[in-house]
Amino acid sequence: MIRISDFLDLWAERTPLADALVASDSRMSYRDLRASVDHLARAMLAAGVVKGDRIATLQTPHPDYVIALLAATSIGAIWVGLNSRYRLEELQHVVSDAEPKLLITRTAIGSRMYTQELAELRKTVESLQQVIVFDGDPVPPGCRSMAGFLESGQIVTTDYLQTRRKACGGKDACLIVYTSGSTGKPKGALLHHEAIAAFATEQNRLWPVEPLRILNYFPINHIGCVVDLTIPCIAAGGCMVFLEQFTPADSLDIMEREKITLWCSVPTVFELQMALPQFESYDLSAVRLIVWEGATMPDAMIERLLQLGPPLATAYGMTETLQITATPMTRESECLIGSAGVPFAGVDVRLVDANGNGVGSGEVGEVQVRSRYTLLGYWRQPDATAAAMTADGYFRTGDLAQKRGDGSYRIVGRLKEMFKSGGYNVYPREVEALLETHPAVAIAAVVSVPDPVWQEVGVAFIVPRAPVTPEEIRAWCRERLANYKIPKRIVIDPALPLLPIGKIDKQQLQQRASVTEASARPDAP
Repeated sequence: MIRISDFLDLWAERTPLADALVASDSRMSYRDLRASVDHLARAMLAAGVVKGDRIATLQTPHPDYVIALLAATSIGAIWVGLNSRYRLEELQHVVSDAEPKLLITRTAIGSRMYTQELAELRKTVESLQQVIVFDGDPVPPGCRSMAGFLESGQIVTTDYLQTRRKACGGKDACLIVYTSGSTGKPKGALLHHEAIAAFATEQNRLWPVEPLRILNYFPINHIGCVVDLTIPCIAAGGCMVFLEQFTPADSLDIMEREKITLWCSVPTVFELQMALPQFESYDLSAVRLIVWEGATMPDAMIERLLQLGPPLATAYGMTETLQITATPMTRESECLIGSAGVPFAGVDVRLVDANGNGVGSGEVGEVQVRSRYTLLGYWRQPDATAAAMTADGYFRTGDLAQKRGDGSYRIVGRLKEMFKSGGYNVYPREVEALLETHPAVAIAAVVSVPDPVWQEVGVAFIVPRAPVTPEEIRAWCRERLANYKIPKRIVIDPALPLLPIGKIDKQQLQQRASVTEASARPDAP
């Protein structure tokens, strides 16, 4: 049975001294990476971790995250990534839902200390047996140092480690990625070894880049960080370079210095990087392929990227399905503009109308997908899993698309209320639920509007129960929400438009938000 950690073993034998992971001034070879993974895996076994146990990790994009991921999944545990920008409410939801046995964490990132959050998690999550702190960070009371934890694993023999590894893999779950639903709290998509390994292999076959050197600055709870970049890079024996705190200039400095060959990001980041006055001065001649995912790239930006020389490619997918469609490497703009590509290898795509009937070429329908990459289900949510699947085994994406004459697909919208801001999924109901816990808020409704930088941003309409200002609400949100979820504008309104059945008329709010947004622009008449 294949495991995602098998790729590491392969390259540790073939190219043991090749760079595997790079961060700041540190470099880790494949040989050293395997040794670190084995060391941590032994400690996990000594701590009583068994197949199916969850292990959570709070870390920035950093080599330590990869070691934790591969160590946990290599012995049959299910790994859960935590975004370092999460606030206490978000951390509590994910950790309480996943119920990990171990939490491996940072305790200080920049000016932020996590001491209070960790104390609260230890107090409220009964499953949490140990909190292990990565080397270099302060160890709060009740937590354990990584050095001490690793030392405890010396009692585990190589034979026992290998026996435990042979007992897992294939369609065993290895990863929970939390992805918000349009009607409430984030739910965990349960992914398996075989799906991720097969996806990585096929992506490398579709987009062969040699040597493969990737810059990764995505948060470790994001599918883009773990599945789209990290595992394919290791599967190819490539080098992953990490940037813990993204800035456009820093990212380009690293790309130049580390001779990055695959430039992969979301459209917003390309916009920010290429807007730098000194962009033309960077030597990006090592780049052999440019890929964007997560949102539609503006036509003008595609043309600008084509002028740089390397071929381009894009893909469309979801956390629950991994890749759905993709384009091959190309320098032909007509293959890229307005296209999400053709079905990814091994993926069956169909478009259906509201009654579940197939639609013809050029007609709009919901994208439904069936493939070996599809999630096993939503963690401990059988009803949500059943609702997401059709009777014949297709996953309902909630996205709307058209099939073009050349067989490629064009994404035209979403059935769900979710919108993308800077490549991240934002779900209005999650934000509304948080806003409505404010003591001065009676009702909250969130819609999205286009944004020239972030693609889309949220606008929150609030009916107050007590005097409150937008600034007070925004400050309150900053303590409880990752910054990309915080509405760009907050409108205090004594009443919201309602449909005849009493539900909020979000279509009218959408129109109001769009008109207000347009009138606020400097070039508006």
